[in-house]
Amino acid sequence: MAGQTETRQWIVANKPVTDPVLAGPDATFALKTTTLPAPKPNEVLLKTLYFSNDPAQRGWIQKDIDPERLYTKPVDTNEPMRCYGIFEVVDVGSASKLQKEQLVTVAASWTEHAVVPEDQVQVIDTSSGIAPTRFIGAFGGPGMTAYYGLIEIVRCSKDDSMVVVSGAAGATGSIAVQIAKKVVGVKHVVGIAGSDDKCRWVESLGADVCVNYKKPSFEEDLKKATEGFADVFFDNVGGEILDLMLSRMKRYGRIAACGAVSTYNRHGQPVSMRHWYEIISNRLEVRGFIVTDAVLAGKGLGFVQKLTQALKEGKLKLDEGSETIVETKFEDVPKTWMMLFESKNQGKLITKLI
Repeated sequence: MAGQTETRQWIVANKPVTDPVLAGPDATFALKTTTLPAPKPNEVLLKTLYFSNDPAQRGWIQKDIDPERLYTKPVDTNEPMRCYGIFEVVDVGSASKLQKEQLVTVAASWTEHAVVPEDQVQVIDTSSGIAPTRFIGAFGGPGMTAYYGLIEIVRCSKDDSMVVVSGAAGATGSIAVQIAKKVVGVKHVVGIAGSDDKCRWVESLGADVCVNYKKPSFEEDLKKATEGFADVFFDNVGGEILDLMLSRMKRYGRIAACGAVSTYNRHGQPVSMRHWYEIISNRLEVRGFIVTDAVLAGKGLGFVQKLTQALKEGKLKLDEGSETIVETKFEDVPKTWMMLFESKNQGKLITKLI
């Protein structure tokens, strides 16, 4: 068993109000070096291979947020930036059941190495032939979120004639499109994405049509794509697109409020809701949800099994386009994370440390 391990970490130095700052005296993050102790009994020393980049992380560092209104503990100033990732076991404490060189997923932080309790990690089955990065994507939080939101939160079924998914080229949205079309069997699935190339990719996944929200004609394009109105809207972005979709829902339509990435860097700024009355007049159901509720209830493994079965049956497509893996020096970890808010990723955005 090794002794102490020196490691670098990115800590939260200045919590942002709007856009995170990457340089200067008000930089959101700061790089520091610390020393980790040797793993104690039933602990393991991990080496970071990949970081998961998730829009939800932005909310964890919002300045002046009320912890009582957040679904998880915020990251405090001077604490390492929290994240999920894929790690290699490099050392184990006594009584550990894990082996060196095993790959695991765990909630950790932006760090080169970490010491964590063994019971917090999940071993990746590398014999399955599935790329390890899929376990922080399609078979991790994003995939489970898509399944939970569609199947349990808004009860999507083949009786629904139309489902719309915003953020359809993202990690969660791209899986939601495929679940709606290929697993559930919805007749008409509409995606919303941020470029023509992304829309073509979303259509290749199974969407009947995808509309580009950056086009000047977006509002008219969406109206055309949703003729007859939608039964279900799986929303990843909030803001103006959510507002517009309120007017494109059928009476008694259901909306899964999964994310609001368009507003994460606009905390406290007004967001227009011109169509709020649609919720009342058309008796719409809007329900927010957090996938950790399902995981804590013991449902996570079942969701992954359903998604794995869908892959085996050819109902889930995981091509190269479904991951944006960015080789990144540790010094540049925050820069890669910021790609989430610049529409620079397609599918799951993953940081590969080099």
